Amino acid sequence: MNEELIISGRENLMVDPQLHIWHWPIPLYLFLGGLAAGVLFFAALFYLLGKEDEYRSAVRRVPFVAPIALIIGLAALFYDLNHKAFFWRLYTTVRLESPMSWGAWTLLVITAVSVIWCALNIRELFPRWDWKYQWLKDLETFFNKYKKVLAWVMLIYAIITGVYTGILLSAFNARPLWNTSVLGPLFLASGLSAGAAAIVLASKDRKERLAFSKIDLIILGVELFLIVHMFMGFLASTQVQIDAAQLFLGGQYTMVFWIFVVIIGIILPGILDLMELRGLHIPAVIPGALVIFGSLMFRFVFVFAGQVSRWLY
Repeated sequence: MNEELIISGRENLMVDPQLHIWHWPIPLYLFLGGLAAGVLFFAALFYLLGKEDEYRSAVRRVPFVAPIALIIGLAALFYDLNHKAFFWRLYTTVRLESPMSWGAWTLLVITAVSVIWCALNIRELFPRWDWKYQWLKDLETFFNKYKKVLAWVMLIYAIITGVYTGILLSAFNARPLWNTSVLGPLFLASGLSAGAAAIVLASKDRKERLAFSKIDLIILGVELFLIVHMFMGFLASTQVQIDAAQLFLGGQYTMVFWIFVVIIGIILPGILDLMELRGLHIPAVIPGALVIFGSLMFRFVFVFAGQVSRWLY
């Protein structure tokens, strides 16, 4: 009997496929990106509608959350990279068929625009603010002159950013749970809902809070419809997508999804918003915090569950 010695690198880390390659930085980034997109969308929309003074928090104050959220989200992405020294290569190659390429340039634009928007409204938070250098004052004058153009750019890129956070996942055909066209609109709706909730939390004007409670209630309804539509599509599709749906319909993610995302993050704040609109006094912090919590949990649950779903069983 001849013995053979086989040497393999199979035991090395990540040679074989891993179920959980993406950890907490990715869902955190997806949440913060969606939140920033929602906040900037409403700021640009109500500025273009000529309601800047009527909704001061939405247009002038809450957008300061956006660049902070984007920077933290980008830091989480950078932390997750295995080859951090080569991140700049995303900006030396443009590939229209690559969601990563689209995302890199979208994040670059939306971050810059959010910083400029905050700079134009900085006196809302710091009334005595003064740009010490003349070239900064000239830039402020320039962007104020073309503020409407800036608002249009911000509105369009806020929508792209909100949708992109879902498309980033749906482009992975190897993960049946993610491979659905509903994911882009669903992530956009979730981000808009979180943005509206942030405005409700920050605003001191009751009229503004009620207006955005109404907006949030509508978006929560759309979000719930998209979730139901997504599961209906899965259950009417191939066996692997039926199995993916079963992760939430009796499987290991059932309780955490339906309790923390659907009930606590959508239905309960929707009921509280409806009660507020009917005249009952509901502290704004409760539905607002629940919506933001639900939006965060939605990203975490979907990212982790999607990595469990697969084609081979």
